[in-house]
Amino acid sequence: MTTVHPRTALSINVNKVALVRNTRHLGIPSVTRAALLCLQAGAQGITVHPRPDARHIRAGDVHEIAELLKQWPQAEFNIEGNPTQNLMDFIRQVRPSQATFVPDSEDQFTSDHGWSFPQDADRLLPLIAECRALGVRVSLFMDPVPAQMAGARAVGADRVELYTEPYAAAWGTPEQGAQLRRYVGAAQAALDAGLGINAGHDLNQDNLADFVAAVPGLLEVSIGHAFVADALELGYEDAVRAYQRCIDQGMSERAI
Repeated sequence: MTTVHPRTALSINVNKVALVRNTRHLGIPSVTRAALLCLQAGAQGITVHPRPDARHIRAGDVHEIAELLKQWPQAEFNIEGNPTQNLMDFIRQVRPSQATFVPDSEDQFTSDHGWSFPQDADRLLPLIAECRALGVRVSLFMDPVPAQMAGARAVGADRVELYTEPYAAAWGTPEQGAQLRRYVGAAQAALDAGLGINAGHDLNQDNLADFVAAVPGLLEVSIGHAFVADALELGYEDAVRAYQRCIDQGMSERAI
């Protein structure tokens, strides 16, 4: 009997568009326009990570994209951030499809580690419960450690987002296979715990298909930095289509 796998969704992180916009006071490039073009090209979702210092995504961007997505009910809005900082205010105001909790410090350059259990359980429990009461799905940013997945489920998370930078750094090296096996094991542990699986960080056109092919139950990938770099050369439409082809390739190889 052939197993039918849900197609992995592509969510575009538009933070880097905002970063370029913020270097001047002209309002260009438009973050909301970028989100619209990605949706028109077939992206299944938009991701933003509004940090407390507003160094890229600003509060106005969150609300404008939320309004835009009302016209795209089939697409999802994913807001990332640390729920002990400014994230919860946005969740309460716009009620996105998904909140991704990330354990970043306020001045952190970029996300570089996941939550740990049982250490983080007590502070996450009430925040996850509030999101779910608002009808917002919760995903926890996690390292690929199988033993941690049951803890993520125990605090009420719906999904985990596997932090993929170690895989991306190993891609094309002799360590690629070993790293990929770590993610396969973590994903299987998450599935066994009743969690959905997302992934993100440094995924790109080179390494995405292999990841999609290998990792079971992968529901969503969130891609920002590499996507925006590609869009500078290809344009938003062709960049979205290129990443969708990578997903399709991975899905076809997974089915073999």
